[in-house]
Amino acid sequence: MVFKQFRFNIILRVLLITATCLALFITLNSAFTFTPVLVAGLIIYQVWSLIRYVDRTNRELASFLESIRYSEFTRSFQIGNIGSSFDELSAAFNDVMNDFQQVRSEREEHFHYLQSIVQNIDISILAYQRDGTVEMINPAAKKLFQINTLRNINKLRSLSDDLAETLLTINPGENRLVKVQDEEDILQLAIYATEFKVKDKLILLSTVKNIQNVLEEQETAAWQKLIRVLTHEIMNSIAPISSLSFTVESMLKQFTTGGKGAREIDLDTVKEIQGALQTINKRSTGLMNFVETYRSLTKIPEPNFSQVRMKELIDNVHTLMKKEVQDKNIHLINTVEPATIELTVDEQMIEQVLINLVKNSIQALEGKEQGTIHIRGFYNKRGRPTIQVIDNGQGILSDVIDKIFIPFFTTKRSGSGIGLSLSRQILRLHGGTITAKSDPGEETIFTMTF
Repeated sequence: MVFKQFRFNIILRVLLITATCLALFITLNSAFTFTPVLVAGLIIYQVWSLIRYVDRTNRELASFLESIRYSEFTRSFQIGNIGSSFDELSAAFNDVMNDFQQVRSEREEHFHYLQSIVQNIDISILAYQRDGTVEMINPAAKKLFQINTLRNINKLRSLSDDLAETLLTINPGENRLVKVQDEEDILQLAIYATEFKVKDKLILLSTVKNIQNVLEEQETAAWQKLIRVLTHEIMNSIAPISSLSFTVESMLKQFTTGGKGAREIDLDTVKEIQGALQTINKRSTGLMNFVETYRSLTKIPEPNFSQVRMKELIDNVHTLMKKEVQDKNIHLINTVEPATIELTVDEQMIEQVLINLVKNSIQALEGKEQGTIHIRGFYNKRGRPTIQVIDNGQGILSDVIDKIFIPFFTTKRSGSGIGLSLSRQILRLHGGTITAKSDPGEETIFTMTF
């Protein structure tokens, strides 16, 4: 029996206490003075010892339960000096503690695993309450928003009111897109939120991802597909016209030169037909050249990457454009800070993009006194190499600026509408972006980020 020895000890101690009480009763009727006092003291000691003996197990059990309550699973339990009957109880205590310790260890490992994912994933994650109090923000979000700490979502209003308002009002399971102009960078943020409850607090968990590059890639791919379809259809229509007009013109040459059969048709009529055919041929050839120009949008060669110093690249563009800007009385300046910035790019492609941007600035400065073009190279606040072309020309209207990178769109009378679209594709091939920001009449900035 498990408690056999424990019961034996209890019975023995009770019998001893009973015997001592009997001895006390006997000594009270004797002539001895101090004996009853000693026997009474012995009884008190035996009762105290019995209580202490019985309470030892209770104390161990209380300590065990407190260890569970406060998650202290590192101690072990040994109930000694009360017999081997409690060995099974001690073993059971220790087994339970080991099981709890293993569960806690697995839970902590799982927590650290999830924490490692949250801390290292490249998607921005925020956990916050409905009043904006931030419970958690991962490093990717800090990097995206360029902050060290964030205690309340409302602090993001300095970056964008729309962003903060969206985070505070988004519903669980909802996706939203927010466009943020962060100085020279444009961020297209995709936000998704879910909600869960921790104790009495409702927590919103939102993921934020910058999909600017993805949108640009999809936009470019869509336009390339459209262009391929258009050029295919137009070329199929124009090629037979050009061929037929040339054939008819050749057949009628004998009449205009006085050959055989010339008298059978009026010469003036033949000349008119020939002139019309020449016009058709000329126009169809022109249309073919026109289509071939736009076809270049889908035939950009792969970049030939090399290590290039940004200062040398910008200096080359400055040298090439120097005479043209001087003829227009435009002041062209260039700065690169630090001068040691290097790029891994196709030098010829990026140089052509810069030349196109400078030419656009020259046209925007037409009729402007004290016109200035500034080519600026630097590291942006995210540590990415950046080149800006800045002018103080007429600028671009707000309802137009979002369309200037669309193929065929142009605000110029003689423009083809492919220059900026081509520039964007070139930057995409380099893993970069090109954006525009304009304050009409004051300043226009084209930003190339690598």
